Amino acid sequence: MVAPGPVGAPGLGVSPRRRRGVRVLGLLLLALVTPPAARVAAGDCVAIDDFSRATVGEFPAEWKPRKDAGRDVYTVVEEPGLRFLRARSRGLGVQAARPFEWDLTAYPVLSWQWRPLLFPAGSDERAARTNDSALAVYAVFPPTPVSVKALKYIWSAVVPVGQHLSSTRGLTQVRVLRNGAGGQGEWLEERANVLEDYRALFKEAEAPTPVGIAVLTDSDDTQSSAQGDYARFRVCRP
Repeated sequence: MVAPGPVGAPGLGVSPRRRRGVRVLGLLLLALVTPPAARVAAGDCVAIDDFSRATVGEFPAEWKPRKDAGRDVYTVVEEPGLRFLRARSRGLGVQAARPFEWDLTAYPVLSWQWRPLLFPAGSDERAARTNDSALAVYAVFPPTPVSVKALKYIWSAVVPVGQHLSSTRGLTQVRVLRNGAGGQGEWLEERANVLEDYRALFKEAEAPTPVGIAVLTDSDDTQSSAQGDYARFRVCRP
């Protein structure tokens, strides 16, 4: 898992797991350094990916797995009226990234749909040893000489909605958008104001241009299984 530990957790030094998290962010950024695909506007929103051009049963061609194992974790599935990305993790923590730059001042809102199917057993993102999530979506920012930053939005099994966590020495700021199995098996839509969250969580007035998004359904820390679906990624006006 790439986002261990709550904000201000006492007694947590820079552990090997945290150093691994920093390396993971760097690898994720490298996956995003490719030309963005053509953008499709829909009213006040611009499509990032609705998977309509992806091949069912395969890893989507316009996405980049952090490791080759990600091609087996994430595959495109189709149901009546909807094509989407399904994640099945068995003891793994592998991200998939989609290159996409956008103007946060014009389109500050990141929108998507997600559906939890199986929460990792014993998961709790507040502790490094249980830091797994059925569903997580990232907004990834370009590197500086010393860091790679990301905002991470999660559907947690147990952490209260609205709680703010931090990982990789503050480089990843985490917001809990959903909690528990109340919506298990149901599609729900999210709208996260990335610009406002960046300013509030990183304490910076100016937000850089995002270089893409990423998803993570992981179960490596709990050594269990997790499953969830993602669909209709867009950026929107407020």
